Amino acid sequence: RRYAAIAPASAHAQHMPSHIFTRLGLWDESISSNINSAASAVCYAEGSGQKGNWSQEIHALDYLVYAYLQIGDNQKASAQNAYLYSMTTMFPANEFAAAYPANAIPARIALENKQWAEAAKLERPPVTFEWSSFPWEQSILHFARAIGAARSGDVPSAETELQIINNFHQALMKVNSAASSYRANQVQVEAKATEAWIAYAKGNTKEALNLMRLAVDLESKTTKHPVTPGEVLPANQLLGDMLLAANDPSKALIAYEADLDRHPNRFNSLYGAAIAAKQSGDKAKAITYFRALLQQTKDVNSPRPELEEARKFTAEI
Repeated sequence: RRYAAIAPASAHAQHMPSHIFTRLGLWDESISSNINSAASAVCYAEGSGQKGNWSQEIHALDYLVYAYLQIGDNQKASAQNAYLYSMTTMFPANEFAAAYPANAIPARIALENKQWAEAAKLERPPVTFEWSSFPWEQSILHFARAIGAARSGDVPSAETELQIINNFHQALMKVNSAASSYRANQVQVEAKATEAWIAYAKGNTKEALNLMRLAVDLESKTTKHPVTPGEVLPANQLLGDMLLAANDPSKALIAYEADLDRHPNRFNSLYGAAIAAKQSGDKAKAITYFRALLQQTKDVNSPRPELEEARKFTAEI
């Protein structure tokens, strides 16, 4: 909390505290940190005469959108996404700090809001980039398309996206470096989660749950990349969603709570835990999670239906 005050005009110094805020689920502080960071990055770009948007700005936007989504502020998250799609040039050219958020931001917005049909049709922002050098980053958008298609019941499209994801995984496996090995593991988690939801869409529930648990196990052995605010959709959250859909709320609650332990105050895991507790008959725990969700989103006039459900349930107590 003191760090950013040391260099108030530095985009990087303004942004760095949000790494901690994000890991602790302190969304309002992360938002403030990244608004300041992005503004400082714009000032630098303008003052240095550079053409396009600085990668430090794009990096801050990813954290900003992530935090907006956790407080239910879809309007502001969507505004940042529209801004991203207005960009055509980023500098330095072809940098990871810009490549990752360019794919992750639109994916996050669609998936966090469970807009499966929209996720299945996502297109990358029209920015000039050497995308062939970024297989993991590209896989994120295809993962969103795959999950969106599978959860919309469009199995053939999901399988097409899965093949693309597997191709990215194979490309990364051919590169002998620690960075590529890490990225390959990340893509493998996406592939297994996609396979799981395809199996579920086909009615193979047992196979689907086994695959989803494999994705959870793979992700649990991989630390969060230091540049990213977090996975686009954590595997434990996806497991909880599948268990709820399979009418196993007690196990779903365990999965959601495991995700909240790793990712405190995630909107969808708070909501999922509340629903799982409610369906399991644990009314007290359901109230606790619903109230936590309402407290987290209290300053936003959010249209998300999960919040209306939370208000209705807690009002009946």
